Amino acid sequence: MDVDAMLRLKNMHLAPYIQMATALIGKRRRSGGNMFRHQIDTMGILMDYGYIDSVLLKASVIHDLLEDVPDFDRDLILETDEESPEVYKLVLEVTRRPIETKPEFLGRILEYGSQRARVLKSADRISNMISLGYVTDVEFIRRYTDETEQQVFPIAALCDERMLAELKELVATRREYLARRFEI
Repeated sequence: MDVDAMLRLKNMHLAPYIQMATALIGKRRRSGGNMFRHQIDTMGILMDYGYIDSVLLKASVIHDLLEDVPDFDRDLILETDEESPEVYKLVLEVTRRPIETKPEFLGRILEYGSQRARVLKSADRISNMISLGYVTDVEFIRRYTDETEQQVFPIAALCDERMLAELKELVATRREYLARRFEI
């Protein structure tokens, strides 16, 4: 890592955002674990791909907060630091609105999402696809891999070819699992 990147990370204050994300600890995931861990995994995926944008990393830590804890005090986000208005805006971009279907939500990110929103949604889906390896509901796996291919691949293609390649590999391995499961 270069010195500039180290300095940018050194001066980034993630702890308040991580503390807010602890509100997700009780929110279970279909694959096991809880939503708090998913937030941290998503941030780790972004860092794995070399993203050190402070707004993006802060938003990744709380990206599901407003969706999964609807009564969360939004002012806590807005009052956190000098970047919190941008973080909040990005979280809203990747938050599914109550009136949106899943295809409408993903279509909105594809058509109108910022580069940050597309990168965050791609990292989020990588985390979800990895967790899908622990899901036993065959129909859900099938639907989710199809949705990833049809609606998330185009988002990843617009922002990061490396993430797209990983998503393609994850979809392929989940489909291989389904094929093996039904061969027996």
